Amino acid sequence: DPLPPPLPKKQLQRAESLPEQGPSRHWQGDPTPWAASTLSSIPPPHPPHEEGAPSSIPPCDRPSWGPKRPLTKSQSLGEPVARSSPSPSPAEVTFGMADGELGQLLESPAGVCRVVLGCQAAALARLSARIQEKLLGSEERQRLLEAELAGKGWAALSVLEREPCCQSRDAWYFPVGFAFEQSQLVFAAKVPKPCCASLAVQSSLGAHCSIQRLISRFTDRLPWELVFPGSPEEQSQSPSREEPAHLPTCPVLQVFISPEVPYQTLAGFVKGTHGLHRTSPGHYERLACLLLLQVCMGLEHLRVQNMGQGDLCPENLLLVQCPCPPQSQQGKEASLGLSLPRLLISSFFKVKDKQRPCSTSQEQDWTKGLAAPLPEIPSLSIYSTGLKRLAILLLHRDPCKRVSIKQARSILQVLLWGPRQELFARSKKSLTLLRSWVEVKRALLLLKFAENSAGAAGSPGLEEWLCCQYFKDVTEHTLYQVTQALY
Repeated sequence: DPLPPPLPKKQLQRAESLPEQGPSRHWQGDPTPWAASTLSSIPPPHPPHEEGAPSSIPPCDRPSWGPKRPLTKSQSLGEPVARSSPSPSPAEVTFGMADGELGQLLESPAGVCRVVLGCQAAALARLSARIQEKLLGSEERQRLLEAELAGKGWAALSVLEREPCCQSRDAWYFPVGFAFEQSQLVFAAKVPKPCCASLAVQSSLGAHCSIQRLISRFTDRLPWELVFPGSPEEQSQSPSREEPAHLPTCPVLQVFISPEVPYQTLAGFVKGTHGLHRTSPGHYERLACLLLLQVCMGLEHLRVQNMGQGDLCPENLLLVQCPCPPQSQQGKEASLGLSLPRLLISSFFKVKDKQRPCSTSQEQDWTKGLAAPLPEIPSLSIYSTGLKRLAILLLHRDPCKRVSIKQARSILQVLLWGPRQELFARSKKSLTLLRSWVEVKRALLLLKFAENSAGAAGSPGLEEWLCCQYFKDVTEHTLYQVTQALY
């Protein structure tokens, strides 16, 4: 018998009329293997393009359920269609990544640029976290120390020096030893002065490089051998520097243990290095910028924690030696005594009416909106004009025109690491120029770290961490506003 006529292709026509699945519409749950196989066999409604010509559908506009391709002879209707894996983010890209995964990111020059820039930002963030852990220690180790010190008092500590290693306006600091894991650790025992309020708020603060940490507290009778000198103000007014005396009795006081041992206050540093401002103005004023930057970063952290600082003054800002000599502070600066220390805000007691008392009569006048006379700031280095400009912006008579702590931090970062005013001598300042500057500086910073790690430059330190913090977060929009205010 003759063969029957072929059946009409109505079902295929209905399949071709299905609406195109767009990128914003996703399947709710995984389709069944039959549905996936059937849908993948449907040809696209667009006309085929010539061999070698660019596709009419950009890759980002393709459906989320994978490319459409006809079934092969070896593939049955019951087999699921392999889906393309999602492209890795730049933070996940590493040197050892398989070329198959890496190839998904290299389909266009724009994609390559996006990957490189994303990898640089991710690398800076990881590098910054590692340097911070080296400066502060790991959180796990701090929790172990807190647990080991819990319930212990002076009997578990050994007094290393009878006299305090540092004295602030609100506390004395004594170096003490503590045996932990077959090693002798050195901590600072913080003994608050009688006039100061409780420091309970300090323990609730998150870890930060510019905030003093407390890992233990106890109430105990002070050891008789401890010597308590007078206040910093009394010492500065008394040139004879009388011998400190023991307390007439050994009172029972609350004592706090801090892992950072301060050696000086900011007030003592300013007094001791005043002459270096004339002999080494560039090094001195750069160091001033770095110290002020740490103050601003600490105050920003307090604001995020919804905490207010206590008596913020140079006598309550502590200086701590960094655990390792940083790359940028070796040589001449170290010989001059201008190596960069960590600066710690140490006063956190809550004041009445949530308002900090004024430290000086000048500050009281400034708070009331009166003009505060600024000391003369001579132009001795590339930082002088910027520091003077920052002082004027911080102490403006009109509160609406004063810069915030965040803006002051950005100004200090620009003074330290650019962009400097000569960048705009050849090209007009624009967001495009500033974005290009940031991208190139990030690449050069990473190359600098790579070169130093291969040599004998030592481990990155505090200044390198501060620099990483700047370049991993800064944007061209921030730079445009800051340079407008500064230049």
